[in-house]
Amino acid sequence: MISSLTGTVQAVSLNTAVLNVNGFGMLVNATPGTLSTLHQGREATVHTSMVVREDSMTLFGFATTEERDVFEVLIGVSGIGPRTGLAILAVHTPEEVRIAANTKDTAAFTKVSGIGPKGASRIVLELNGKLVPTGAPVPSGSEAAGSASVWEPQVIEALTGLGWSEKDATATLKALSKADPDIVATGNVADILRAALRSMSSANRAR
Repeated sequence: MISSLTGTVQAVSLNTAVLNVNGFGMLVNATPGTLSTLHQGREATVHTSMVVREDSMTLFGFATTEERDVFEVLIGVSGIGPRTGLAILAVHTPEEVRIAANTKDTAAFTKVSGIGPKGASRIVLELNGKLVPTGAPVPSGSEAAGSASVWEPQVIEALTGLGWSEKDATATLKALSKADPDIVATGNVADILRAALRSMSSANRAR
């Protein structure tokens, strides 16, 4: 079982990255938050979980072991596949997942695309006792938002790592601040990156 990979980042896309590990290009699926930490041409380490099916072996990569551990518990829930587990961690931090599971907060899970009330109820039922809060601080809305100087360089670096120019990345974030101030106000790098990529992709299609 492959538990981590260290190598040179060969490519980064919206949902995946390729790490060159001793000459082998290893494809990993990851959340926007994890992908934002990977930059083409630089060395990186991702903590991985391998999901084996009859016809495939797929690697899922995470910036921390905590993310990976929570992911592996999530995909043990009936009806929750690896893609949905990844989607949950794209919306919530590992500690937020632990808190939601512990407090039976079904609303937190329905924020994830593809999870309805019934699915959320099943998740909190099956996670009972399996995920408990660690006591790690969870940023409040105001703390998470901070100033643009905190998140903007990270988002711009992630966008340039995906092949966009710094000029286009900066212009997109400026436009996003006007078009969707709520998402920008969160200060959540993964969410803002995802919104920026959607905006840039739509602009390209319109050209």
